[in-house]
Amino acid sequence: MSAADEGRSLGELVASATAELSALMHDEIALAKAELQVGVKKATKGSAAGLVGAFLALSAVPLFSFALAFWVRNWWDVPLALACTIVGGVYVVLAGVLFLLAKRKFGGVSGPERSMKSAKETASVLSSVKPHPRPVPMDKAGSST
Repeated sequence: MSAADEGRSLGELVASATAELSALMHDEIALAKAELQVGVKKATKGSAAGLVGAFLALSAVPLFSFALAFWVRNWWDVPLALACTIVGGVYVVLAGVLFLLAKRKFGGVSGPERSMKSAKETASVLSSVKPHPRPVPMDKAGSST
C-alpha cells in the first residue's frame, strides 16, 4: 500500500479497485473493437476483389470469348477450336491473378492480438491475487448460515 492509500478505508480501497478494474475492462473492449474494425476493412477489400474476379470470370467469358475466338481464328488463321482454347486460357489466367489478389488481401486479416495479450496479462495478474478468508457468521444455535 502506498503512503497516499494509508488513510483510506477498506471500502474506499475496494471501490477504487473496482472502478479501476471496470475502466480496464472498458479499455480492453474498446481496443478489441478497434482491432476488429481494421480486420473487417481488410476483409471487405478482399471480398470486393474476389467478387469482381468472380463477376469477370462468369459474365465476361461468355460475352467476349466468341468474339475474341473468331478474331484469333481470322488473324492467325488457326482452327476455331484452337482459337477458343487460347481465349479460354487467357480468361483463366486473368481470373487466377484476381483470385491471388483476393487471397493476399484476406491474408492480411488478423485477430485482435493486442487485446488477447492484454486480457491474458490481466487474467494472470488477477489469478495471483488471493482473497482474504472471511469468517462464517454463526447463528444462535451454533450452525453456520
